[in-house]
Amino acid sequence: MNNQEQPRKKKSGCLKGIIIFIVIYIVCSVLSGIWLGKMFSSGATLENNSVYVLKMKGTLVEQGQEDNPFASLMGEMPGYSAKEVVGLDDLVHNIRLAKENDKIRGILLQGGEMQMGLASAKALRDALIDYKESGKFLIAYSSNYTHANYYVACVADSLYLNPTGTVGWNGLSANKMYFKRLLDKIGVEMQVLKVGTFKSAVEPYVMTKMSDADRQQTRQYIDGLWNELLQGVSASRHITPEDLNRYADLYMELQQAEAYVENGFVDRLVYTEDIDSILIRLTGTDDYNKISTSALATITAKQTESDNKIAVLYAEGEITDTEGNGIVGTKMVKEIAKIRKDDDVKAVVLRVNSPGGSADASEQIWHAVQTLREKGLPVVVSMGDYAASGGYYISCGADYIYAEPTTLTGSIGIFGLIPNLDKVRDKVGLDIDGVKTNAYSDLQTNAMYKGMNKEEHEKMQRMVERGYDLFTRRCAEGRHTSQDDIKAIGEGRVWLGKDATGIGLVDAIGGLDKAVAKAAEMAGTSDYELTYYPNKKDFYTQLMEAFDTSSDEEKLIMKMKELCSQPRVMTLMNFPVIH
Repeated sequence: MNNQEQPRKKKSGCLKGIIIFIVIYIVCSVLSGIWLGKMFSSGATLENNSVYVLKMKGTLVEQGQEDNPFASLMGEMPGYSAKEVVGLDDLVHNIRLAKENDKIRGILLQGGEMQMGLASAKALRDALIDYKESGKFLIAYSSNYTHANYYVACVADSLYLNPTGTVGWNGLSANKMYFKRLLDKIGVEMQVLKVGTFKSAVEPYVMTKMSDADRQQTRQYIDGLWNELLQGVSASRHITPEDLNRYADLYMELQQAEAYVENGFVDRLVYTEDIDSILIRLTGTDDYNKISTSALATITAKQTESDNKIAVLYAEGEITDTEGNGIVGTKMVKEIAKIRKDDDVKAVVLRVNSPGGSADASEQIWHAVQTLREKGLPVVVSMGDYAASGGYYISCGADYIYAEPTTLTGSIGIFGLIPNLDKVRDKVGLDIDGVKTNAYSDLQTNAMYKGMNKEEHEKMQRMVERGYDLFTRRCAEGRHTSQDDIKAIGEGRVWLGKDATGIGLVDAIGGLDKAVAKAAEMAGTSDYELTYYPNKKDFYTQLMEAFDTSSDEEKLIMKMKELCSQPRVMTLMNFPVIH
């Protein structure tokens, strides 16, 4: 039987090899065509009577990447999914270009389900409000609107909705899932090490509901987020906040489409094909040209050429030590070193959008930022949706800090979680034995599989407290205040940007533009050009990432294995899911 199966295996292996060769050949052919096309092309060409179609879908991130024309093809392949990611920087660039370029007649906001935080939505909304000063038209059309998307779209001159569409105006809720009863049933005890009454990230593992402290801070910032939505929509649609609250109590997403017109949420109900006739009327021609976000992003906006540079450094995502898709400590330090070595750079803007992560990586990045200041370079922080915990750690040493009103920041605290698997080990019949050279050589093994004794727990807790002491000391030095004052507003508490200004965590409210202007002012120059770090991912890098077939579940399991194999103290803030 084995002898008969051997030829089949060889044939199967040969067939797989042929298929792989064909796939590689096709990929290389496509890539060659793309690269050759780029060699002989300088980007999109604007035609007269152009309309910028800004599609409000995908996931909004701080920094966009190079256009990937292969993404749509990858998305059609079984087992692969092309994740549509849009850069806030590209959208703001395009909106400004639409304002300045006479060939662009107007903007169509198409769709309303882009995933974004409210601070990012405000930056996009502010750019559109500025664009409207040009007098050019701005219309919006979608079948569905989420809260943040409607907050952006409602600044349009005319807001249209599909007759079967919905406006998700329902109010906000913030929810966490608590695992304690589940962990109790399977025999896992989570050993908590933390500093900070409000540091609630550990609560889902040791409690069955919100603590009073977490409920207090969550109530404060969710009310602040809702108030921003109320005020913004009220100003744009001329509906009073009282009426907006009353409509939210009706759960508008379940109402008939006609109710959105009657109550002032949209101007008209129209089908998709009707938008064409609306654009013909607005442009005055049936020969108008639609231009996309990716195409418009290739056109260079007006910018002063100068030997003086202001570096904009993007720091987005979870903070990790040596690998990950967010803020990788080792990589970020290298990027900062590049900036420091460039004598043309006169100031730095650090754009932070991070809920935190590794305490050690945060310290390394903080130190690298200080080397910029030691060279005499002003450093200004611009906070996005989040700059909390480790995100605040890397920000606190800047010369000046801006935040949006709805930025979630602060969360100055540290925690660690180590699972005690002693009961699980006993249930399945596993025993552990060994030898050691010193008193605590097996501390990590004992902590996970036997549970920490009182003395071991105290040692680990003292380490966390030293981390908190260092964190608060860094904040006090950067904010020019006492460590006690920082601890009074620390304790892991989360603050909205608008509240953080009053307690000294943030200097002023504003977006990236204000941060750049402040950096230029501090550098004493009005003649500068912007340079961005890190470089955008090229097409090849994106292609390789597209071949990553690991599911979210597999990545989560790998993350849990990593944490369990080497328990670490983290500064990551566990925010509730906001709907």
